[in-house]
Order: sequence, then structure tokens, then C-alpha cells
Amino acid sequence: MRVVAGELRGRKILAPEGNTTRPTTDMAREAIFNALTSLNAIVDARVLDLFAGSGALGIEALSRGAKHCTFIERDRDALKTLQDNIKKLGLDDRATVIRGDASIAAAKVADIDLVMVDPPYEYRDWQGLLTNITAPLVVAESNREINGIQGWESVRSKRYGRTHVTYLRQIP
Repeated sequence: MRVVAGELRGRKILAPEGNTTRPTTDMAREAIFNALTSLNAIVDARVLDLFAGSGALGIEALSRGAKHCTFIERDRDALKTLQDNIKKLGLDDRATVIRGDASIAAAKVADIDLVMVDPPYEYRDWQGLLTNITAPLVVAESNREINGIQGWESVRSKRYGRTHVTYLRQIP
């Protein structure tokens, strides 16, 4: 897996061993970030990467000009890989890593412009997770389109193989 574009383009991102994480494919990441770039949602953004895994989504955001990314991951092995990736890519000064449950930790992180969410496919508590998010834009990956979340509207949805990517905007 490699960083698709930006200042770190082509640099390798390690993925955790085993099947506890499901890294976003390069093709899907490229499409997601091209869409976010067209929405002017990346440059100077403060990003929250929930269920971070290897950190590929947040690292891609930093590579493309995000100001800072907070990564939240619970799994020990994924956390170690994430920390190694951040260090190896020289992103320590623009990244914060929190070990914990995404739903609980997300409620404690303020001043965020964009949230990237890539939970296990069986995850279903989208309403509970998004209730505590104050960012105006969320990009959610799942095995199905995410919609019908109170306080949020789906502004775009695209399928990449088995992965559905839904862009949610907070309703003012």
C-alpha cells in the first residue's frame, strides 16, 4: 500500500498483520481524496481518522495538505503499525494518536473539519457515532450506503468493489 498523491506520493504505508483491519484500497483512496479536493475539504483541514488501522486515510489527508490529523484506533497491533507509519513518514508534528474506542474518543476531539470513518463492515451504530461529531463533513466507508442518520444528509455515495463510500454533511 502506498500514499497515492501529495507530498508523500509513492511512499509505502505498512498494514497491520492479520485480518483485524481492512485497509482502503489505493483506487478507493484516490477517488475519495479527488472528491474531497473538489470540495475544498483537505488543504489546512483538521482531520479525525476513526478506526484508523494503518492510518492510510489520515496519512493521505496529511500528504495532500491537511494541517493536522488525530488518529483513533483500539487494536494494539494496528496501533503499533499506525505509530510506525507516522514516525517513518515524518508526520509526528502533524499527528496525534489516541488509543481507544472510536465512539467515545470522537466525542472528546474538538475543532475538526473532516472525519474519516472506516469501521469493520459489521459496524451498525452510525447514529450513535455521528451524534457526537461536530465536524461538517464525514466520509464513511461500509459494506452498504449509510443514510437515514438523524442530523446528517448523504450528499454523495459511490461503490468501489465491496466498499461503499458515503459523504455525509451535517444538517445545520
